[in-house]
Amino acid sequence: MIIRSRAPFRLGLAGGGSDVSPYSDIYGGCILNATISLYAHASIEPRNDGKIVFTIPAHNEYYEYDSLEYLPIDGGKADLMKGIYNRIVKDYVHKPLSFTLTCNLEVPFGSGLGTSSTFAVAMLGAYTEWLRLPLGEYDIAYLAYTIERVDLKQAGGKQDQYAATFGGFNFMEFFGDDKVIVNPLRIRNELINELSNNILLYYTNSSRNSGDIIIEQQKNVTNKKNQSIEAMHRIKQQATEIKEAILKGKLDDIGYILHEGWAYKKAMADGISTPFFEEIYETAIKAGAIGGKISGAGGGGFVFFYCPLNTRYSVTQALNKLGGGGHVQPYTYTKKGLETWIAK
Repeated sequence: MIIRSRAPFRLGLAGGGSDVSPYSDIYGGCILNATISLYAHASIEPRNDGKIVFTIPAHNEYYEYDSLEYLPIDGGKADLMKGIYNRIVKDYVHKPLSFTLTCNLEVPFGSGLGTSSTFAVAMLGAYTEWLRLPLGEYDIAYLAYTIERVDLKQAGGKQDQYAATFGGFNFMEFFGDDKVIVNPLRIRNELINELSNNILLYYTNSSRNSGDIIIEQQKNVTNKKNQSIEAMHRIKQQATEIKEAILKGKLDDIGYILHEGWAYKKAMADGISTPFFEEIYETAIKAGAIGGKISGAGGGGFVFFYCPLNTRYSVTQALNKLGGGGHVQPYTYTKKGLETWIAK
C-alpha cells in the first residue's frame, strides 16, 4: 500500500508580504493568489522494520533514522520532514511510526512559488490520509504554518500553506492571533484561460533565501520605517484592485497595477530586486509586457509578466535571448488544492 498526496504551488498575484507578522497583526493583510499546475508530491509506504526513511530522489537526498517518538532538529535539510513527523506523533498518534516518505517537487526550492510550505502541506496530506487524522482544510494549513514558523522558527508568512491546501483563486485576509479567512473567487472559465495566456511565467535560474528578505521586512515594520510600511499598505491595496479587475473582466488593468506595484515591492526591503532582475523586467517591458512582478519574497526564482493581446510571443523571444539558463515555464491554473489517495 502506498499513500500519496500532491499540493499545487501558487502565484502570488498581489498583496504578498502583508501576510507576514508583525504587519498582518498590526494592520491586517490581504493577498490574492492562484494555484498552478506545478506540484509538490509526497508518498508514504508503511514499514515494519523499526526504521524511518525520508528521501527526495530528484535531489539525491536520503535520510534514515531509527523509529523514535522525536527526531532531533539539527539545522539540516531534513528538518522540515522531521518537524512534521514530530508534530504528527506528538499531537495525534503518540507512538513511533515506521515508514518511507518519498517526496518530489516540480520546481526548485527557493523559486518563489511557496515551495517549502507547499511541500509541508503535501507531506501533511499524506499523513492525514494514512492515519485518518481528523483535519480539515483550515486545520492542515494552520498546522503547516505552525510547524514552519513556530516549531522550526523559519521566517515567512501565512499565505502559502492556505493556497496549497485550498487551491484555486483565493482572496485571503490575515489578522492578529493568526486568524485567516480564505475567500474563494468564482471566475468564469474564459477569464481564467485568458489569464493563463496573458500571464507569462519565467524562471530566472536563480534561487534565494527568502528568510533573509522577510526578516528585514519584519524589522522595517517593527522599527516603524515609514517608507516600507507605506509600500506594504499600497501592495495590500493592490490585492483588492486586481481582484476587482479579474471579476469585472478588465484583465489588462492587471498589467498596469503590477507595473505600479514593482516600485512598491522593491521598497519593502533590500535585496528584493537585483541588477539581473532589473534587466529581465526591462527586457519584458520593451518587448510588449505592460507589468510584472517577482514571485514570492524576491531575490531570485520566478518572475511573471502580464502580456496583453499576443505580446507573450515577442516577450518570450526577448527573454530567451537573455541567456543565463532562464526559461519560460508552461502552466495552467488549477481549481483544486491538496489531493490525497491510496495506491493499492
